Amino acid sequence: MLGAAASACALLATAPPALAQGPDLAAVQIDLAHQMRLAGTASSAYVYDLTTKHALFSARASVMRPPASVEKLYTAAAAIALIGPTTRLSTSVLGNGQLSLAGVWEGNLYLRGGGDPTFGSSAFIRSHYSGLGASVSVLAYQLRQAGIRAVSGSILGDESLFDALRGEPSSGYAFDPFLVGRLSGLAFNRGATGSLHGASAPAAYAAQQLRSALSAAGVRVASHAGAGVVPPGALLLANVESPTLAQLLALTLPPSDNFFAETLLKDLGARFGGVGSTAAGAAVVSRTIAKLLGIHARIVDGSGLSRADRSSAFQVAEMLVALAPTQLGSQLRSSLAVAGRSGTLAERMRHTAAAGRCQGKTGTLIGASNLVGYCQSANGHLLAFAIFADGVATSLAHRIQDHIAITLASSSLTAPA
Repeated sequence: MLGAAASACALLATAPPALAQGPDLAAVQIDLAHQMRLAGTASSAYVYDLTTKHALFSARASVMRPPASVEKLYTAAAAIALIGPTTRLSTSVLGNGQLSLAGVWEGNLYLRGGGDPTFGSSAFIRSHYSGLGASVSVLAYQLRQAGIRAVSGSILGDESLFDALRGEPSSGYAFDPFLVGRLSGLAFNRGATGSLHGASAPAAYAAQQLRSALSAAGVRVASHAGAGVVPPGALLLANVESPTLAQLLALTLPPSDNFFAETLLKDLGARFGGVGSTAAGAAVVSRTIAKLLGIHARIVDGSGLSRADRSSAFQVAEMLVALAPTQLGSQLRSSLAVAGRSGTLAERMRHTAAAGRCQGKTGTLIGASNLVGYCQSANGHLLAFAIFADGVATSLAHRIQDHIAITLASSSLTAPA
């Protein structure tokens, strides 16, 4: 996979190459140039024809700008490359003690988080993820099936896979409403805490929910629920797995879910960076895209909420071009929103040439609106594009982005002479 991506990268220089010329291309370039004049000099765009292997359009494409939620593509690409699309994240219950002949677990049970952003109640999973997720009731059922009828000790939640910071850089790592959740190695219903407070509230709340699920399954728990760390030698008693990484990305990219993206970033840090922190995960992503694609963007988070993130339209398009012929690229492309059909593009470009034929990732911050992705032209060419619109109203930025995507989908480009 890495070799294919590297070969594809060889098609691109470290700066935007000279534009190709061919029939019908001049009209497209004139139209795109007009749209970029409307966007202003603080905006950038780049378009590449993967069929003819030529750049079609470039406007300030190498200028580094905030990628906003386009940042999630870097997170996703690194996760696919390192973790693998079929990998699942595990949430488990371990016991420190023993099971008596009467079915009493004599000791504590530990609910250990595995960085699964979907873990929660069955009702929450149905309402938020269309039923795709890891339910606490499955763990309770497994414990009951293992012969446990009562627990003499406590139920303790272990969130030690991640650090204790609940937010990301743009919020100073404090709770951030834009995440729509609290980051935790053991996040239940997106890190809900109920009436609990304190440093370990998400883990303690998750343990409370396991205690309630056990009670509903007919298992009596004598003591309280709280937070703790699994001790050495504890026995694995139950385990529930997340959807595959490919499925998690399908829940992340089309709706641009910040909580999922930041959780996956910490998963990368925990697995490949030595610690489950945002900084460690960002370093892993930065190293991975540099090694995989030769791209040197500034990565500080997984979601793009921070304006300190920096990338260029050319770099993002370079990634899309390089990955397109690879399995990694196929996985990434299948997770993009579709114009006029799904995700953040469901209501955009409907009933136009772009509907169903352009796929992309949006990104929006105050003063920044971006759209990147692929379009299939009228005569079947696959076009990669990236549009970064800074310093203009979001409504105008969307009109410009949509116009460009529709133009690309309507074009009939041939190979240059």
